[in-house]
Amino acid sequence: MPMIETHRAVAFPWLCDQMGHLTTFRYVEMFDVASYHLMHALGDRPAGQNAELGWADVNHTIDYKAEVAIGALLLIRSGVVRTGRNSIVTRHVMTDPDATIEHAILTATTVRFDLVARKSAPLPEAILAGCEALTIA
Repeated sequence: MPMIETHRAVAFPWLCDQMGHLTTFRYVEMFDVASYHLMHALGDRPAGQNAELGWADVNHTIDYKAEVAIGALLLIRSGVVRTGRNSIVTRHVMTDPDATIEHAILTATTVRFDLVARKSAPLPEAILAGCEALTIA
């Protein structure tokens, strides 16, 4: 299954550093927005609809490939790398809109979290099905 589009952005000047490149803070922010859209595509719904369960990111690895300059158009595509009993490993790839320049890749491990018991929780069947449908080859 190909990755799905989860975010589009522009590298506005106020998102960039004194060297004219997107700041690390903004990469992480954009990847975070993309992760919410991916979780929705997997079948998760906002915490307000299920206040007892949430997600906890336990690992992020970002590989910076090509600098993002002021004015660059950005596209993030996302998919599932691996699914466990309580966790999901996802990949988010930031490119230009034509996918000719790969700017950065975030690989994240996210755990389903019981907010009341304060411990990991099993992934529900609906999310497991969503993960299966969006697993990248």
